[in-house]
Amino acid sequence: VGVKESHQMTIFRIIAAILHLGNLKIQGERDGEVSSVSSEDEHLSNFCSLLGVEHSQMQHWLCHRK
Repeated sequence: VGVKESHQMTIFRIIAAILHLGNLKIQGERDGEVSSVSSEDEHLSNFCSLLGVEHSQMQHWLCHRK
């Protein structure tokens, strides 16, 4: 396709992170008013390491709107 190998690896890393994000188990509480993600979820860990984001911040912002 003509895409450099370095760009291909970046694209693959982003796609892999999105796939892991789709496998996260988000628990709803209080009739859906509150949600949480387990800090031990392996998919969250993989997502964060692939994109280089902080685990605790991602865990928080996946469940909060602001």
